[in-house]
Amino acid sequence: TILRTLNEYGNTHGIGRVDIVENRYVGMKARGCYETPGGTIMLKAHRAIESSTLDREEAHLKDELMPRYASLIYNGYWFSPEREMLQASIDKTQENVNGEVRLKLYKGNVMVVGRSSENSLYSEEHSTFEEDEVYNQKDAEGFIRLNALRFIIEGSKQPQRTQKYLAEGSEESKSKEGEEEGIGGKLKSLLGLK
Repeated sequence: TILRTLNEYGNTHGIGRVDIVENRYVGMKARGCYETPGGTIMLKAHRAIESSTLDREEAHLKDELMPRYASLIYNGYWFSPEREMLQASIDKTQENVNGEVRLKLYKGNVMVVGRSSENSLYSEEHSTFEEDEVYNQKDAEGFIRLNALRFIIEGSKQPQRTQKYLAEGSEESKSKEGEEEGIGGKLKSLLGLK
């Protein structure tokens, strides 16, 4: 099987050896020494494809769910309704995860040296910060203002929380017009304090 083959390759290169102190379900700590070369290689390859085929929020949510999922299985709750709920969510994230990954194994390391997928969300055309048809740098200013809206509201309603930033602005260099620059000055401007 593929796992046996990967175990042989990984074992030769010292991959997947861990020595941990873990918290058992009953409350005690236990030391565990494990060797999982094939699983380590498969996980690295799978995560490499996920990085190309899952969007940001989908990947972040899956990363949040996985520790809970692993804990349920570790503690013997495979047949629990909560594990089935999480399983449905995780399965949904995997619908477009497919492709090929090239790896190099060397002295305990698994290195991704190539990946491809027909469902990859990576686009070289869109992955740019240069001024072009895809990315208008003026759009960033509006995005930053909207993204910071909660901080602007917080600053106007709870000014004590922003005093350190306002003070920072007053210590920074002044422009030719005498206006404060930097974080403090920009924050004052956003809060309408200028």
